Amino acid sequence: MSRTIRTTVLGMAVAGGLLGCSASPPDAAPAKGMVLGSLAFKPCSLDSTFGRASLEAQCATLQVPEDRANPQGRRIALNIAWLAPEKEGNFKPDPVLFLAGGPGQSAVDSYPMLDPAFTKVREQRNVILVDQRGTGDSNLLACADSEGTDVSAAAMGAHAAACARTLSQKADLRHYTTTDAVADLEDVRKAIGAEQINLIGVSYGTRVAQQYAMRHPQQTRSIVLDSVVPNSQPLGNIFARNLDDALAKQFAQCTLTPSCKDALGDPRAELDALLARLRAQPVSVTYRDAATGEQKQGELNADLVAGLVRMYAYMPAAGALLPKLIHEASAGRYENLMALAQMLQSDMSQSMAMGMQLSVVCSEDADSMVATAGDEHTVLGNRMAEGLAAMCAVWPKGKAPADFHAPLATQVPALVLEGEFDPVTPPRYGEEVVKHLPNGRLFVLRGQGHNVIGAGCMPKLFTEFMDKADARALDASCLDKINYVPPFTSFNGWEP
Repeated sequence: MSRTIRTTVLGMAVAGGLLGCSASPPDAAPAKGMVLGSLAFKPCSLDSTFGRASLEAQCATLQVPEDRANPQGRRIALNIAWLAPEKEGNFKPDPVLFLAGGPGQSAVDSYPMLDPAFTKVREQRNVILVDQRGTGDSNLLACADSEGTDVSAAAMGAHAAACARTLSQKADLRHYTTTDAVADLEDVRKAIGAEQINLIGVSYGTRVAQQYAMRHPQQTRSIVLDSVVPNSQPLGNIFARNLDDALAKQFAQCTLTPSCKDALGDPRAELDALLARLRAQPVSVTYRDAATGEQKQGELNADLVAGLVRMYAYMPAAGALLPKLIHEASAGRYENLMALAQMLQSDMSQSMAMGMQLSVVCSEDADSMVATAGDEHTVLGNRMAEGLAAMCAVWPKGKAPADFHAPLATQVPALVLEGEFDPVTPPRYGEEVVKHLPNGRLFVLRGQGHNVIGAGCMPKLFTEFMDKADARALDASCLDKINYVPPFTSFNGWEP
């Protein structure tokens, strides 16, 4: 797909790794299939490309109707992975279901990176991973990359139309929405024989969790909402302003640090000047490919830089390098910025199911995709909103319930997490959500970005919440030990 289309898709994603599910390797010790409820599972392993050991699991599929109004029609095989407790004793009957972000990420593929946060929880509870319909191995709705360099809204609309024509041969794209996914989760709950479930959603997964808790409160024991999107918040034109607000906080770490300000100046001013220069005239850059080590030639443009800045802002530990990268590029040294942008684009382009993403946002949020004058001079500008609007204009749309965007108001125990520097779901979103949750509590993690369940002592607090389902009883003083990541003043790190 074009650079702008990739930026649009990646802009809505949780910054995650490329992970996969495969059968157990031939030299692994023989493992037996297991049964959970009415589902028969077979041994499998969840593999990570980041060097972590494979997670041994059990995998199965569950057939569900694509269109629930036509149960005799086409069916979808939901891909399910089950991580059972390794130790016997003190087993808890209510499993944990992990809901991935995006929309468009596979829960099975993205979970291994988060597994360390679940270590203690897994000692007593089953962890269930369900690839949401349209993602992973649940009738994946992925669009082929587009050819050419036309990054206009019209080109994006044409690409979406071509993708819709192709995918419509194997799917009715109107039935891959959040509401359809919630019905699938309820079928999974029944199939595994659980009276109640605990839901942990990350980013877009928090929308799925809130919708499930709204429709099935008696079956929901607890919810954990990591980097939450309020039900009342459409996913249209929110990205440009949220990113600029987060960058202001992150770049302040440099401008308020004398050694960084002296060495690198004002990162935001340099970024604005760099983007203006690249919008007027992209530059050809020779850079070293991070994967192969080969010298390559590529065009660095403003869209590529904006996409890199946004994705690095998700992770302040990586974002600490942005002021240095921007300063180097401002001086005409583009090689490092280009190499990192290309590496990120390559790694992330296949981790999102673009077709599923469009079925969700076009059915649920299309009316909010509007350009605004106030966003014209932000890093992202109005390109994302305009591009998504053009794509949704040609995409088949489902229907959301009338109360879809009503705030979740429930007695269900809720743990709500936000990162102080989150560029897509800022802390004010968490504040909005907990206002309607009498048994909810919000933690804002200092200096953190998007997806914070694994930061500091959060895994410990997460485990305690799973044990007692009482967020207000948690002693969160350990979160005070989380410190800011100092900005890099050189490629060797920050000043001592």
